[in-house]
Amino acid sequence: MQTRPHLIGVLAGLFLAAGLVFASLVVARTWQRVAESQAISVTGSARRLVKSDLIVWAGSFSTEAKTLLAAQQALKADLVKVESFLQSQTVTNYQVSPIRIQELRQRINGEEGVRLVGYNLSLGVTVTSSEVERIAALDQQTAKLVEQGVQFTTSPPRFIYTKAGEAKIEMLAEATKDARARAEQIASQGGRTVKELRAAKMGVFQITPLYSNRSNSNWEGENDLNSLEKNITAVVNATFSMN
Repeated sequence: MQTRPHLIGVLAGLFLAAGLVFASLVVARTWQRVAESQAISVTGSARRLVKSDLIVWAGSFSTEAKTLLAAQQALKADLVKVESFLQSQTVTNYQVSPIRIQELRQRINGEEGVRLVGYNLSLGVTVTSSEVERIAALDQQTAKLVEQGVQFTTSPPRFIYTKAGEAKIEMLAEATKDARARAEQIASQGGRTVKELRAAKMGVFQITPLYSNRSNSNWEGENDLNSLEKNITAVVNATFSMN
């Protein structure tokens, strides 16, 4: 009498054999379609590693006082310290934003409503530079401002690759070349040769962080601004005629 494990092994073998036969039929049918078709459509891609060549670095600071005049004077004194800090770091191409004013109101016990108790004033500074790594290192130096009593905070820098437009044109040509190579490989299995390009449609073009494994479902792709090093990917959907 056969044991149950033996029967399971026999059934597994039968299923495996059936799967191989089905796969062979699918592949044969694919090559048959290639052999009968007058055109072949494939997707090609190109990838390039780039390094950001522009940085936008921003910080802000604020002061509080009971009167608007006192808050303005304190903010002006802090601005002198911030500008002195930037100049000490050989940064001269910065921009200072307009002053933002916020009234501070508070509910007082025993009184109706709220009353004005002070003002909060803030300023922002923005540095745009092609010295990407040097400006990115400013974050490590801003502790000097805090030590001087300036309530200075920074935002994550934006890393930009300004030559993406030029790269896009070149990479679309590379992706089309890759599509043709794929088409020739497939067509040769069906005994056919690839002729001229009939149609090409640009697929997703995106800039992603280096070593990122995310896939973006947005047709417009992704434009990463958070990473110094990036990958650019271009995709082309191409149709070729065949002999």
